[in-house]
Amino acid sequence: MSNSTPLTLMGAPGSPYTRKMLAVLRYRHLSYRLHFSRDGMPEGLPVPKVALLPTFFLPNAAGDMEAVVDSTPLIRRFEREFEGRSVIPTDPAIAFLDYLLEDYADEWLTKPMFHYRWHFQADIDKAAAILPRWTLKPQAEDEALKMGKIFADRQISRLHVVGSSNETAPVIEASYERYLAAMKAHLETSSFLLGARPSSSDFGMYGQLTQLATFDPTPMQLTLDKAPAVYAWVDMVDDLSGVEAEENAWTKRDAIPDTLVDIFKQVGAYYVPALLANAKALMNGDEQVETEIDGARWTQKPFAYQGKCLQWLREQHAALANSDRAVVDDVLAGTGCEKIFA
Repeated sequence: MSNSTPLTLMGAPGSPYTRKMLAVLRYRHLSYRLHFSRDGMPEGLPVPKVALLPTFFLPNAAGDMEAVVDSTPLIRRFEREFEGRSVIPTDPAIAFLDYLLEDYADEWLTKPMFHYRWHFQADIDKAAAILPRWTLKPQAEDEALKMGKIFADRQISRLHVVGSSNETAPVIEASYERYLAAMKAHLETSSFLLGARPSSSDFGMYGQLTQLATFDPTPMQLTLDKAPAVYAWVDMVDDLSGVEAEENAWTKRDAIPDTLVDIFKQVGAYYVPALLANAKALMNGDEQVETEIDGARWTQKPFAYQGKCLQWLREQHAALANSDRAVVDDVLAGTGCEKIFA
């Protein structure tokens, strides 16, 4: 594919994964044509099997256009198809750490994102008022109000999908506050998660933070109060098209900072136990995931996709050369993340 041929996608400003991918495209200087999802499916383009945002419309092996979703493999597909300004570190050990952090962003930070938006009344009210109005088509006010209520009711009814409930709320909220503290400390000495050059994990966390830190009132105020540097970082990562991509700017394997290890400790404290308990429930055919996270009981419905996430993490870890795997295992030792590979 040519860098000059615009990539076509459908998405929405309120979708963290849309924002993640748009920021990647801007940084990599890949042109794109964005269709807003509220404006309907673009004419002549294939319908996705699963309605997820963003949806890219790309040629398959036969040259036929197909609808493609899932940001993590899309980033890696674009790495293969387009040269320059890579977001995957060249060191395999650092690339694996990047992959794990991106998975945490996509699969755990989305829990506080969804929870805050549909658990607190101020956040519900803002989302219901704004999300239906993200359209370029003229819209009557009564239609926007009706759609806002329908959308809010549907999303609130789906809180259980990410594990959000009155029982798990304290765990989810504590995890976001602890993540903020770790990220704030890291940004005092590092521009990005893995050094002075952005990686896929930066864009993963950025995507969730576009909602948590700068849109939804409750977590936005938390971010401003506890980690204003994180709020500012989100604005910067939005468009990194003018930032130089220096090859030696990524963190070196022999110079992993303690602040990065502290972020992995948040991954190990919250995401890992949920990931392992989910896999156990899927294996046993259980209707409920039950485990302990941060000293509290955690329950949710099993989630098949996160079973695949665990499998992919283990496959990526096993595929590393012995020397690279040793570096990864040394970094993760004692963070709780090592339990994924035990």
